[in-house]
Amino acid sequence: MFKCRYPHTSDKNCEDIFLMKLRMIHSHHHHEFQKYHRYFRYFRPAFVLFNILILYLLFSWVGFKGIGLFFAALICIKEIFQFIFLLRLEKRIFAPIEKLKLGLDEIAKGNYNVKVECQTANDLGLLIFSFNEMAQKLYDSEKLQTEYEENRKTLIANISHDLKTPITAIQGYIEALLDGSIKNEGDQDKYLKTIHHNIVYINKLIDDLFLFSKLEMQKLNFSFENVSIRPFMKDFMEEYKFDLEEKNIEFQYVDQLEHCDFVMLDGKRFHQAFNNIISNAVKHGPENNLSIKITMYRQNQFICLDIEDNGHGIAADKLPFIFDRFYRIDTERKKDYECTGLGLAIARELIEAHHGKITVSSLEAQSTCFTIMLPVLEDKEVTSRHETSINH
Repeated sequence: MFKCRYPHTSDKNCEDIFLMKLRMIHSHHHHEFQKYHRYFRYFRPAFVLFNILILYLLFSWVGFKGIGLFFAALICIKEIFQFIFLLRLEKRIFAPIEKLKLGLDEIAKGNYNVKVECQTANDLGLLIFSFNEMAQKLYDSEKLQTEYEENRKTLIANISHDLKTPITAIQGYIEALLDGSIKNEGDQDKYLKTIHHNIVYINKLIDDLFLFSKLEMQKLNFSFENVSIRPFMKDFMEEYKFDLEEKNIEFQYVDQLEHCDFVMLDGKRFHQAFNNIISNAVKHGPENNLSIKITMYRQNQFICLDIEDNGHGIAADKLPFIFDRFYRIDTERKKDYECTGLGLAIARELIEAHHGKITVSSLEAQSTCFTIMLPVLEDKEVTSRHETSINH
């Protein structure tokens, strides 16, 4: 912690005084370096010519003009080599140091988007390379911090909006019931059902927020197991077939795997991710003749699951954002007691926690297809993990 040694001065003011003096010292030494650098560049040729002239005059006065010319020629050759050496020194040392200093000045001003150009392959070049790496990391960190801050503000704004609407509705309906203005029992039941729906929505929003925050902080517990994907999906799809056909939704499951591959899976978390995608298709699909098709196949080292519906599709300009928190395709933000705007964002986080991927493609007014990709376990990994579980 910074402690001030001056009486009657706060630590903050003392620290400012110290930094100001440090900048003054830095500025003074920088100007001193530049001054000596200029002397070195411009006065060296004058010193060379002066030395040659003195030697020539010395030997001329002694009477050995030929010897004077010989030594003058030797000195000229020596000075030429020295000049070449100094020119290389200027190019490889002094110029890069000057560029590095300018880069440090930009960093000190808070501008991290700076890069020092240096083509010399020496220790100074390595130093400048390290400086550029440091500047890039600082720039990326600042950019990430800015994005986090923007996301935080957006998150707070969205949460405020999504909580304020149902809370205001609950307050209004309760006040109407309390003041006795609603006499009809049918209307009272309708008001109570609306209050209940809003409370359920608030609870679901809080649960989704809690789950998403734990996912982002990587504090959600997973129970991964070696799972043979074919029998797992067969049982899994039987449940969805029963539930969806009860809602008059056509359901089809196609298994195109040639072998019984294994994947690392947390059944509970995978079910959450899968259910969020299916629920999204049901909510945004047509009210009549909705069809959902699940296709499982292997692509390279991944088990792929295509979840395709015949819904309204998603516009191409909106596809990149559908996994963002609170993103809604309809800008009017229509009220949906089951939709918190976090379902697809949670699904992506859960699948990525399985070291998998989730992508989407869509044809507007025709269909949408979500693809879940899970890495296949090789035979050695399956055997190793199985032996480990037995030993435990």
